[in-house]
Amino acid sequence: MKTIRFGIIGAGLMAREFASAAARWCHLNDPPARPEIVGVCNRSPASFDWFRAHFPGVKQYTSDYRELLANKEIDAVYAAVPHNLHEEIYGATIRAGKHLMGEKPFGIDLAANTAILGAMEKTSFVRCSSQFPFFPAMQRMGGMVEARAFGRILEANTGFLHSSDLDPAKPINWKRMVEINGEYGVLGDLGMHACHIPFRAGWQALNVRAILSNIITERPDGKGGMAPCKTWDNATLLCEALDPADGFHFPWTLKTQRIAPGQKDTWYAEIIGTKACARWSSASPNVLQLLEYTGGEQSFRAVETGYTPAYKTITGPNFEFGFTDAILQMWAAFLNEVATGNPPSKFAGCATPAEANLSHRIFTAALESAKTGETRLVEHVT
Repeated sequence: MKTIRFGIIGAGLMAREFASAAARWCHLNDPPARPEIVGVCNRSPASFDWFRAHFPGVKQYTSDYRELLANKEIDAVYAAVPHNLHEEIYGATIRAGKHLMGEKPFGIDLAANTAILGAMEKTSFVRCSSQFPFFPAMQRMGGMVEARAFGRILEANTGFLHSSDLDPAKPINWKRMVEINGEYGVLGDLGMHACHIPFRAGWQALNVRAILSNIITERPDGKGGMAPCKTWDNATLLCEALDPADGFHFPWTLKTQRIAPGQKDTWYAEIIGTKACARWSSASPNVLQLLEYTGGEQSFRAVETGYTPAYKTITGPNFEFGFTDAILQMWAAFLNEVATGNPPSKFAGCATPAEANLSHRIFTAALESAKTGETRLVEHVT
């Protein structure tokens, strides 16, 4: 089995999730490659304690990402840093000849994203983090899209809903600061997750009408005072989408919310077609609702998807699948593509830089729509 040696830039929550997935790589059946974490970079050395306790094989700890990129023992980098650092660090990683898995939105804005893509003249393998499609129910929906089982697409609804900012007393963090998070607000933070499946389906957003909400306009600053919150808390986008397979236009509603009462960390997708319909929510992660129209009475049936991921594991199909399993599957997809160049199916690959760029074009148009109250065209690269 090929070993791909990783450096991590940004040692926060998602970095620990990756490290945890790497530690249980034996859960996968016969993967073509395995990750080995050899370097960790973070501005705060206190974050190294967790890695030292659990990964004694890590050889390099540094507060300077340039030192990590200069390490010839590192083949690939996972960069999980605030959005304002994406252009600098992602670009430097690619120019250093390292493979890159970067967190969304892949640049604080469209200009930064374009600059990152411009650095990709190098031959590095580059992907964007997004776990959503790796739930078994989403893999099944993706397979239905590939097989044209839905018939003509009449409507699609996707979203990512949090209640993490419901408490107005929660202190401000960088995701509420426009200079660090960017103008997209919640769209930049969560939007790629809601876009991944429609993009992989090949659907094209032609225009967008957006309603963006800044609900809690100030939060405790942690110093006894209050600080302004200048980013969008909730976003609802209505897009006119095109299915190139048959040239039909249909509505696609995309929602991202950080103030969503009754939700925790809820992804959902719904596809309505002339031959079949499907809907799924991570609130009930192992239940896919299907309606297949064959004439006569119409009714949704609940399908228990069980543990049936794209990348096979030691866990049997009668067990249940969860968030950490989706993380492991996403990383299995990344290493599989680095090692072999081919995912096992269209929907079993990580989000591409081109798909991240599409999200920026939708979000940029959404910002303009929110300012004017008008529908805005989504610019596409020809």
